[in-house]
Amino acid sequence: MERKHMSALSIYQSLSGGTKPQVQANAPPAKKIKKKENGIQPNKKSNKKKRTRPLKSSMKLSSSDEEKSKAVSDCETRNGEGFDSPALDVLLTDLVEVNNSRERANRLFQWIIHPVQDKSFFRENWEKKPILIQRQNPDYYKGLFSTAEFDRILRNNDVQYGVNLDVTSYTNGKRETHNPPGRALPYTVWDFYESGCSLRMLNPQAFSSTVWQVLSILQEKFGSMAGANVYLTPARTQGFAPHYDDIEAFILQLEGKKHWRVYNPRSEDEVLPLVSSPNFSQDEIGQPIMDVVLEAGDLLYFPRGFIHQGDCLPDAHSMHITVSSYQRNSWGDLLLKLMPAALEIAMEEDIEFRKGLPNTSTQGQLRLKCICVCFVEENASSVYGAPARWGDGEALDVTVQLKGQTQIRLLGAGAARLCGDGDTVSLFYTSENSRVYHKEEPKSIEMKAEHIDAMEFLIHSYPKFVSVASLPCETMEAKVLHAFVLYLRTLAIHDLFKLFLYINVCIL
Repeated sequence: MERKHMSALSIYQSLSGGTKPQVQANAPPAKKIKKKENGIQPNKKSNKKKRTRPLKSSMKLSSSDEEKSKAVSDCETRNGEGFDSPALDVLLTDLVEVNNSRERANRLFQWIIHPVQDKSFFRENWEKKPILIQRQNPDYYKGLFSTAEFDRILRNNDVQYGVNLDVTSYTNGKRETHNPPGRALPYTVWDFYESGCSLRMLNPQAFSSTVWQVLSILQEKFGSMAGANVYLTPARTQGFAPHYDDIEAFILQLEGKKHWRVYNPRSEDEVLPLVSSPNFSQDEIGQPIMDVVLEAGDLLYFPRGFIHQGDCLPDAHSMHITVSSYQRNSWGDLLLKLMPAALEIAMEEDIEFRKGLPNTSTQGQLRLKCICVCFVEENASSVYGAPARWGDGEALDVTVQLKGQTQIRLLGAGAARLCGDGDTVSLFYTSENSRVYHKEEPKSIEMKAEHIDAMEFLIHSYPKFVSVASLPCETMEAKVLHAFVLYLRTLAIHDLFKLFLYINVCIL
């Protein structure tokens, strides 16, 4: 039936004089999508040819049926049918009772890749090769995210195009972004979707507490920031061109199904890349080493540098969430942070480093940065769960009594880090970080010299609770003061109904 109104996509195209992109040649007929442009220019990736080195023999692209067969065999497919595993809501409820953040992370990650074992995955696949886990269980990831939640977020939150949501299409070998300015209202967003556009929600953890909780736990596993995007794609369409990313990618299929093709890195230079690639044409990427259909409940993992593309089949839409980690988390990235600090010390202590260059030189500013992470608080036993309130015309339950026998610990293994910069030592804590990566600078407080040993003691004692009296401070007064300062940011306390602390610490 012909549409009675002009779609958001058509309106957008008419304002810019766009042309109609065509549906993929290998797909059944679909609703025609008119090309759309807007006042916001989509990000353009460089098409400059890059000098490449040949791959080592173990990574060469398939050039014959025999080689292709070998390449496919290097990937893994696991059948998870028949293996029992708890539902996500049950698992997250159980994890609340686990008082060790590392153990929580291990159990959640094991659930995500079940039935593959954690040690086997990191030995055989991590940063090495893709793996597909097929479960024949469409409800396996139920509760993580859904189209219904997507709709609720659009209706109840200030979702902005280009910031929280991208509208994309890929037809006739051309990838386009169709983001209007301003808020993404449900009527316009769903009209784009009905016209054949894909929807990508950026940072869904900013709106979904479940996604936020999952990512917060997982980053303890990776020792690195964990992020996510949600992708909703109509049947018979493709939203993105072939490309590779700079992250380790876990594709969790939530609804419907999607056809995926994965390709080896094209050269040694593109193995574990530092940045994502531009869009590739089909003739630039060779033959896939993996050609599969993900159904709800399945998982596909591939390392950074592996080219991939996904398209929807004629009979179903697709929703998946990509969980990502290890962006700029290499040895080289670590050294980029450490070397400037080491050189600064060398310049201060060795005259040879302070001698001028033969001619002229350019000086650069060196700045120590810390990776920003999010954190799920131990609410019941920290300042965030404190019963302080207003009642009967006065402030109630605001008194904290810390004693030598009071048991304390950090909120989590990654709750706090000590960083030195010259003459000062700062405590960076994560309990007040934004849910959105890079939205704010990391939070920190400057540590007094007499409290540094006590802070290191707490960090290394986790997950054990220790008494205030055991803190390595000279006096009991100093021990209590240090614990109180930490309570306001990073401590948890046992029997919080009796106590309050200020930092990222838990109290028993």
